Amino acid sequence: NIEELYLSKNILKNAYDSLKKEEKQALKIAAERIKNFHKHQIPVNISYKDHIDINLGLKYSPISSAGFYVPGGKAIYPSSVLMNAIPALVAGVERRVVVSPVSDLKKSAIVLAAAYVANVTEFICMGGAHAVAALAYGTETLKAVDKIVGPGNAYVAEAKRQVFGKVGIDSIAGPSEVLIVCDKSANPNHVAIDLLSQAEHDELAQAILITDDKELALKVEHSIKEFLTTLPRSRIASSSWNNFGAIILVQDMNEAIKIVNFIAPEHLQLIFKNAKTFVNKVKNAGAIFLGPFTPEAVGDYIAGPNHVLPTSGTAKFSSGLGVLDFYKRTTIVNFNKKNLYELGEHVITLAKAEGLDAHA
Repeated sequence: NIEELYLSKNILKNAYDSLKKEEKQALKIAAERIKNFHKHQIPVNISYKDHIDINLGLKYSPISSAGFYVPGGKAIYPSSVLMNAIPALVAGVERRVVVSPVSDLKKSAIVLAAAYVANVTEFICMGGAHAVAALAYGTETLKAVDKIVGPGNAYVAEAKRQVFGKVGIDSIAGPSEVLIVCDKSANPNHVAIDLLSQAEHDELAQAILITDDKELALKVEHSIKEFLTTLPRSRIASSSWNNFGAIILVQDMNEAIKIVNFIAPEHLQLIFKNAKTFVNKVKNAGAIFLGPFTPEAVGDYIAGPNHVLPTSGTAKFSSGLGVLDFYKRTTIVNFNKKNLYELGEHVITLAKAEGLDAHA
């Protein structure tokens, strides 16, 4: 029954009301911090007259509608709802549609609550490639959207690739990854658990440590083995660490940063002396986490910047999700008779060179 797939605002509100006090508080604080950070990204329109009085400008307009894919297979992700929907809300997108393969409303209450806090306009219980298709092409009961964002499994990623062009997409997301660069000042237990916090996402996730200290490398390796005996998601984390994890020994931090820029990691943690002075040397990274008290996990939930980030080396040419992803740029040109005559002869010359006589 199609009605059962659509969750009303009341259902979302009831889910929020049913949460424990600390869950409500965490959601509200996270939403507030994400909103505040993204408000700083709102772009400014341009309008000026050049030296011959031509009026030139550029205006930003929000897209009309966006669909947010929120995974619901291996785990539930209220943080994904906030990170996808809030930038669109800040940008002024009118229709904001969540699709998620939610089947048990009680078990997924915190996801519905996050949708309520992020003020989405529609919530539809469906997932997989067909959910992406429905958002892109529309159905009898669901109006198509202009852009689809949000992470999913390999099928969702492929579906987004196939509908791109009909609609906009954010990126083709691969498995999660972290790269940690540290020296002997780092706490090996902290480094180990930060590596495993990515490894526990997915068997294909990648966690890499780069260090100039062999003793620290051995301690981290030992700590990881210890943690893997107790982690609830140990099977997933072990598979990720054993197949895709790595510890790389380097001469110094300059060599480490060269490797960072080559790998272009989704998440980069810098835990070494004077790490701040190396930030500008990092050319390719989705997000940077500085110092011993900034684990990547704060970025996943509460820091404020977006956690939807470029994976699989795409940080070389793309960025994390933000307010600008929900805007279009339109340029504005306004000549008068005098300046049209002044530049017109150059238009004629170039148009004739291209064989376009009507232009001329």
